[in-house]
Amino acid sequence: MSVARRSISRSFATHLILGLYTIIALFPAFLIIINSFKTRKAIFRSPLSLPDSETFSLVGYQEVFRGGEFFFYFQNSLVVTVLSLFFVLLFGAMAAFALSEYRFRGNLFLGLFLALGIMIPIRLGTVAILKLMVATGLVNTLTALILVYVAQGIPLAVFILSEFMKQVSDDLKNAGRIDGLGEFTIFFQLVLPLIRPALATVAVFTMIPIWNDLWFPLLLANSEETKTVTLGAQQFIGQYVTNWNAVLAALSLAILPVLVLYLIFSKQLIRGITAGAVK
Repeated sequence: MSVARRSISRSFATHLILGLYTIIALFPAFLIIINSFKTRKAIFRSPLSLPDSETFSLVGYQEVFRGGEFFFYFQNSLVVTVLSLFFVLLFGAMAAFALSEYRFRGNLFLGLFLALGIMIPIRLGTVAILKLMVATGLVNTLTALILVYVAQGIPLAVFILSEFMKQVSDDLKNAGRIDGLGEFTIFFQLVLPLIRPALATVAVFTMIPIWNDLWFPLLLANSEETKTVTLGAQQFIGQYVTNWNAVLAALSLAILPVLVLYLIFSKQLIRGITAGAVK
């Protein structure tokens, strides 16, 4: 009975800490959203207060939606993020399955090589990446961003998913093989459904850097046809004058997809983070 009580208390403490961390992490986003509905004077005079009848204003959103470019930037960000997430989860899960399931010469070396992608920032290779994209004619295309983000996200995906796949019962997989199931069927129908919390964790941690990235869109896709939301918001920031109403409105709209994804995968995300911590 005492063991069960300790397990419940640990679970409660873990969820409480995650809840407090979520509140602290979301507070800056909350400030951006409430200030996007204020006048310029109210933003600087009382940034922590909620908008009222005197300070409420939609001028920032009117500036953002004027001309319709923002919807196009939003579409570019959505395409790049969704496709990058799909390929990161697909290739990362397949590589993790191979490393955790099969024993072959160079298994450990390959795992360590992929882990280097977590320790070494991809931005250190910016010059080489830019030269490669110029040589292949992919500059100012969404394909260039997708390739870079897939390469950036696969090491973390392999590192996390391989640990979860090692916990999948070998008896279950062997039973599938005895029944005549192929390796792809075992992977997609038996293994992937059992590691959904890990997939949700990887998806959230991969999406946020991609959606909020400014570095690679500025270097590889800075034309009007390929601008992302984060890069498009920079048009309201000038050298001498900044339209803070429009900047905050654009950032508020850019935050929404991340919040929606977090709400959708929050349960799976918490399960993935706390897996193994509470027994």
